[in-house]
Amino acid sequence: MVNLSVNIGSLKLKNPVLTASGTFGYGEEFADLVDLESLGGIIVKGTTLEPREGNPYPRMHETPSGMLNAVGLQNKGVDYFIEKIYPRICGLDTEIIVNVSGAKVSDYVAVCEKLAPLEKIHAIEVNISCPNVKQGGMAFGTTCEGAAEVTRAVRDAFPRTLIVKLSPNVTSIADIAVAVESQGADSVSLINTLMGMAVDVERRRPYLSTVTGGLSGPAVRPVAVRMVWQVAKAVRIPVIGLGGISCGRDALEFIMAGATAVQIGTANFVDPSVSARTVAEIREYMERHGVADISELRGIV
Repeated sequence: MVNLSVNIGSLKLKNPVLTASGTFGYGEEFADLVDLESLGGIIVKGTTLEPREGNPYPRMHETPSGMLNAVGLQNKGVDYFIEKIYPRICGLDTEIIVNVSGAKVSDYVAVCEKLAPLEKIHAIEVNISCPNVKQGGMAFGTTCEGAAEVTRAVRDAFPRTLIVKLSPNVTSIADIAVAVESQGADSVSLINTLMGMAVDVERRRPYLSTVTGGLSGPAVRPVAVRMVWQVAKAVRIPVIGLGGISCGRDALEFIMAGATAVQIGTANFVDPSVSARTVAEIREYMERHGVADISELRGIV
């Protein structure tokens, strides 16, 4: 028997594998394809104060070893989540984490205040790193001051575990991590997508309606592992790693670089069962190498 459980602030996960926001819906969409309760947790799609239609189509494009997306936080708003979605998923024996986005600081606060009374939402992930919206999003995550401002405001509005999702599109992601830690973040998750662009040479125009979008998938994994390693050395709070994970070995790279937990995103579009398989592969690795507790591997490099 091996121990895969990890702690993120006051949040206890049965294993370190989470699904990344925007790639797994609300979890229930995958219920026929994967045992949801085998996962450490599910991070639901980005949730905003008001409903959002997202960006015009086309807004996704496959790239070598990756994908560009410019979905733009399409969702039906926090009230819809509370009234329609939460009652259907709150009974799952896994952690449900809500990804929160906003155009201004007061939007983040308002969403968090609405989520705070939900007893089964033990954690939120504050997205200050989305590159696909014109207001808010990444604008808050590219400076220490902006990141600190949002974190400080949300910390006062939500009483349980607060995770802040960081942008890789900055000069020093470690400095941003230190800034949000100083304002009460319990954890940081990284990386969000890298800014990218692809051109259809036959049509002589960008593939995406927004011209640029967020690059994800295996192509970004070495960058993500490097940033997790840097941030884990700079902060005392747990780091959650993501970016191109599609198997247990990928996840272990992040853990050995210093991550406490990981998120699986783009790979869900290729293999809906990848998250559960990753849990099994981490367990098999630990048994094969005689590792009793996942913490023994954290930051071992």
